[in-house]
Amino acid sequence: MNPEKGAVSSVCGDNSGTMPACAPLAVPYVPYQQENPKRYSQADALNNGTLYPGLNLPFHVRATAANLPQTPLTELQALEFVNQELALYLDTHPSDTEAFELFKKYTALEREAHASYTATGHPISRGDSADAKTYTWMDDPWPWNYPEGGMR
Repeated sequence: MNPEKGAVSSVCGDNSGTMPACAPLAVPYVPYQQENPKRYSQADALNNGTLYPGLNLPFHVRATAANLPQTPLTELQALEFVNQELALYLDTHPSDTEAFELFKKYTALEREAHASYTATGHPISRGDSADAKTYTWMDDPWPWNYPEGGMR
């Protein structure tokens, strides 16, 4: 274990990062992420733009994602988002076995949701059209063309 890292972990909590008062506007600041951090549920992660409450700084912005309808597509998007967040965390914390087990679990859930959604004839990527009887990638409506609350 890195002694410096251990010292930081014992002093800093999961949500203790702050923007230094003297930080120039153009310089990004990312709080140091601790081992085994707390995690949002997948819906809350999509809503907050991060899986980790400790990284939900410094803006604490709430998007309109909480108003998204509960559909197979939004469920798939939330699973993809959480899986991406776990992958980014594992890039810097590869020995976190709990996070890796979650990554494997969410990868399986994402694959299942993707297969289920595309089986209805709605491609998620161009490659999904290769499994259809005709090329359906450009078929309307696109997800952003649905009226509010009308996503498939």
